[in-house]
Amino acid sequence: MRKFCLAAAAVAAAVSPASALDARMKAGLLALDPATRLEQRCDAEVADRIASENEHFDPDKVIAYATGEPKMAGDEIKTRGGAFRSKGEWYHVDYKCLTAPDHMQILSLRYRIGDKIPEGDWDQYNLYP
Repeated sequence: MRKFCLAAAAVAAAVSPASALDARMKAGLLALDPATRLEQRCDAEVADRIASENEHFDPDKVIAYATGEPKMAGDEIKTRGGAFRSKGEWYHVDYKCLTAPDHMQILSLRYRIGDKIPEGDWDQYNLYP
C-alpha cells in the first residue's frame, strides 16, 4: 500500500521553526555552487517537512537523484526518483521545490512519500543503512 502526503505550499513568511536554517548549515550551503545549493536546500526541507508532518518517519537523509535524475530549471527542482532514509529504511519520495533566486529560502514545496525500497535494491541505487 502506498503512503502519500502532499505538503501545502509554504510562503517564505510562514516558514516553520523546523525548517529554519542554523548558521552552520547556512554557511555550508552558501559555499556550494547554485545548482548543488538548490538540491541540498530542498533535500533538507523535504527531510524537515517529513519529520514534522509524519509521526511514523524520522528522516536523516534525502537524496533527490537516488533512483532517477531530477529536473532543474531556474529556481525549481522536480524529482520522481528521490529517496529518504528513516530509522534505517529507505523510501521513495517525489518532490517539487521552488526557492528564492539565492536558493536559500523555500517558496513552495510539494512532496509525496512512496513505497519502502526493498533492501535488496539498495546496492543498485547506492543506498546505505
